[in-house]
Order: sequence, then C-alpha cells, then structure tokens
Amino acid sequence: MAGVRLATWNVNSAKAREPRLLGWLDERAPDVVCLQETKLSDEAFAESFAAPLAERGYAVAHHGEGRWNGVALLSRVGLDDVEEGLPGAPGYPHQEARAVSATCGGLRVTSVYVPNGRDPDDPHYAYKLEWLAALRDLVEAGDPDATVVAGDFNIAPTDEDVYSVEAFAESTHVTPPEREALATLMKAGLHDVIRERWPDDRAFSYWDYRGGAFHQDRGMRIDLVLAGGPVAARRAAAWVDRKARKGTGPSDHAPVIVDLDEAPNGDLGPVVPPPSLGRTRKK
Repeated sequence: MAGVRLATWNVNSAKAREPRLLGWLDERAPDVVCLQETKLSDEAFAESFAAPLAERGYAVAHHGEGRWNGVALLSRVGLDDVEEGLPGAPGYPHQEARAVSATCGGLRVTSVYVPNGRDPDDPHYAYKLEWLAALRDLVEAGDPDATVVAGDFNIAPTDEDVYSVEAFAESTHVTPPEREALATLMKAGLHDVIRERWPDDRAFSYWDYRGGAFHQDRGMRIDLVLAGGPVAARRAAAWVDRKARKGTGPSDHAPVIVDLDEAPNGDLGPVVPPPSLGRTRKK
C-alpha cells in the first residue's frame, strides 16, 4: 500500500504566507493538506493559488468568507463529495467558514478551524461549545473508521499540552467544558494521533508572536490530527514541523504531519527542526 502524508496547518493568512506555503509543499510533499485561517474569499484563494496548486498536482476545496476564518483541503489522492460547513452548526451570527470536508484517498477528511472562545464569559465561548457539538454530530453521522478531523481546535487537550498551567488559568483553551467537548468528540471513535505516538513528549504547535515565545518554547498543542481507529493504526510517523515556524514572516502555528503506511524519512520525533528531510515533490 502506497504511503499517504497528511498535514494540517493554520497559515494565519494564506496570502501573507504564499511563498512559505508553496515552498513548504515542495519540501514536505504532503498528499492531503488541511489549511485553516486562510482569510480569503473563494474567489481570492483561486486567483492566488489555483494555478500553482494545480501545477503541483493538488485538487482544491476552499471555503472562505474574506477577511476572517477560511479553511481548505488540498489533495493529490482524490477530492470527492465536498461539503462546506457543518450541518446544523450555530452561527455567530451567520454560519462561518470554519469547516470543509471531502473524501480523499478513501478517507473522509475534515479541515476545521474551531472558534477561539475569547473568554469564558464571552458569548463566543458558548458558540465554541455549540460548534464542537455540531462537529461531533458530523462525525457520528459518518463512518468513524474512515474519518480524519484535523485542524486548529483552539483547545489544549491536557495540562501537558501548555508550557505553563498557571499562565492559562482562567482563560480559554484549557477550561474543563472545552476539554470535555473535545473528549466527547473523540468518544465518537477518534484518536489523537500525535499524542498516542508521543505520550510523554512536548509537541507544541502554536507559539504567540509576542515576547519571544517561540524561541523560549512557550507554546501550546492546539493543532490536532484526530483519526478513526483503523486510520490511526496506519500511522508510520507523526510530528510537528517546527522548521516552518522559523524565519521571516511565519505563521504563529507550525504544521502537524502524519505519515500513513510508510514513513519516507523515518519516525523522527515529536518536533522536527531539520532543514530538509529528503522527500521530493511528485511530478
């Protein structure tokens, strides 16, 4: 069985990150990519990316609304039955561009950008919990065994997934209701692929731009790849591409990469910084 490389990345503006995104696709050569926070309309995304992505062999499903939010799926292994949004999802006030699903290489993949929540007393927090319930309903209505839900969940699953428990006291991303909503989603048959591979290792995926947080590794693990049992069992390697968070003009998130069936570069560790891993783009 040929290997499949699956990745998720909150690019924090696809247009601002365009050279980095295309270069990263060439270097890491993922087969299926979930993008979040593209911050582009569908028309603007196509104008900037349709040609270069097609040249690299990617079919594209983008669900955007312009200035905020925006999610996408890129696939070189098929892109069928595209569905934008979540059925029955709440709005704030309208349904936002926070989810897009498609069948890619036999997997039902959903790219998600979960609402931030802002503050436990903010209406956006209640919206976040309602949105996660709609995501759970989507997973339960499908085939969990063939499901992958990947993206920016804006939730650190456990205290080990933040650099300092005290630093996040009384804030979102770590509250019991958020974590319980995530746990309830996973009870639909999903596995946290990175954490199951690296149960005792730090694997942060987000670092604030301010205060040298990245260089001091003051981060969080909020970008997750959740997969049904048979998919998770195909994991050959799983890692955070820390290199993509370095340099000039990065996103504040790093990509999370999972190799299924084959690991072209081996099983490298939870956070991988090398400049090149040797995998080349398919022609």
